[in-house]
Amino acid sequence: MQPSHFDVLIIGAGISGIGAGYHLQTKCPGKTYEILEARDALGGTWDLFRYPGVRSDSDMHTLGYAFRPWDNPQSIADGPSILSYLKETAQAYGIERRIRYGHSVENVAWSSDRAQWTVDARRTDSGEAVRLTCRFLLVCAGYYDYAQGYTPDFPGRDRYRGAVVHPQRWSADVVYEGKRVVVIGSGATAVTLVPELAKKAAHVTMLQRSPTYVVSAPGRDPLADWLRRRFSERTSYAVTRWKNVALTMAFYAYCRQSPERAKQILVGQVRRQVGGALDVSTHFTPSYKPWDQRVCLVPDGDLFEAIRSGRASVETDHIASFEETGIRLRSGKLLEADLVVTATGLRLKVLGGLVIEVDGQVVDLSKTMTYKGMMCSGVPNLTFAIGYTNASWTLKCDLTNEYACRLINYMEKRGYTQCCPRKDPAVKEELMINFTSGYVRRAIDQFPRQGTVAPWKLYQNYALDRILLRHASVVDRAMEFR
Repeated sequence: MQPSHFDVLIIGAGISGIGAGYHLQTKCPGKTYEILEARDALGGTWDLFRYPGVRSDSDMHTLGYAFRPWDNPQSIADGPSILSYLKETAQAYGIERRIRYGHSVENVAWSSDRAQWTVDARRTDSGEAVRLTCRFLLVCAGYYDYAQGYTPDFPGRDRYRGAVVHPQRWSADVVYEGKRVVVIGSGATAVTLVPELAKKAAHVTMLQRSPTYVVSAPGRDPLADWLRRRFSERTSYAVTRWKNVALTMAFYAYCRQSPERAKQILVGQVRRQVGGALDVSTHFTPSYKPWDQRVCLVPDGDLFEAIRSGRASVETDHIASFEETGIRLRSGKLLEADLVVTATGLRLKVLGGLVIEVDGQVVDLSKTMTYKGMMCSGVPNLTFAIGYTNASWTLKCDLTNEYACRLINYMEKRGYTQCCPRKDPAVKEELMINFTSGYVRRAIDQFPRQGTVAPWKLYQNYALDRILLRHASVVDRAMEFR
């Protein structure tokens, strides 16, 4: 019989869940823990997405863990390489032995009387109900809906005789070699798919309603290569990591302080790369300010090279309707297509879709406020890990999991069994993620709010969060210990 009670349960065996396992067993070595994963494999997003060319949208020196250097020379890495890195990490530290696969968590209920969580899960293979209990809960399920992506209701889609696939549902039987392909979308998934599909397709068209900021970066980091030849792996990794953190923070700050100048720089580098292959003002000049939405990263300008070669093109227009052989645009133009890829976005899911109860009452997360970007007001002994919107996901998740360990150790030392942030009614509320992207706007009302002041404010600043989460006291007026 497997044990049913643990000091800590982790929900999700993706990049943040594996990191949580490492931090727990190194910083809280006396605590028992287990990871519940709904899928049959670890890796989360990197195991789910299998579309051609899937890769990181930030450098691996910051997307990788601080405790385990990324030793692959590719700084912007492909999905299979990232998944291998996660598997090797879980095996190297014995974390994989703590994962229960095929356990989909449906409901978690906190009891103040017993000072513990009751976690109800269901086995995906047999449908068997499984009940576990724990003192502390780490939710590392991200915020994407793994069941389905977002696809608009396109007029006339039933008339179309070709194949339609969402990247989240890509499978090995999708045929694009020698085909005319239309990729609907302009975000990170679309700019990844287009150059990869263009290698074998007859032609690929990226169809977008409006342009997105796209920036090119080297697939290999020259400084990292130079450092590896002269210093230890750990030293070269740490230096490159901090260099990339500093550059990312500086670039983001510059974009927010001087948006028009930043826009000129971003659009200018696209213009230099595509030459006269298309009208940059129409197809790569967004109407919004940089970082009002996430900036897309392409390694070694592969998207622009595909456009210059004529193997790919861009159309900026709205869809009037699908027709039998393709897509009719509002301009009247017909895009002939054998395959349509709907890279139209993802669906967000608050804390993995968990139903959370506290002392018999279901918690409406939209009525709570985020404490330090990792806890919800009124919800005891629970942290959640989500990454930055303007930097690598792992940077914030690592800090969150480290802070959870600090909380657990502090409570152990002082004899506390419960910690719970209490919202100050005087603190004004703001949306948790201040992005104009469609995937955010469609679901953000379901998410907890953030406040306008610390500790309720999400600063999206790694250097500041290192101070607040790694070094500042866990005791403040907002946190109640019992």
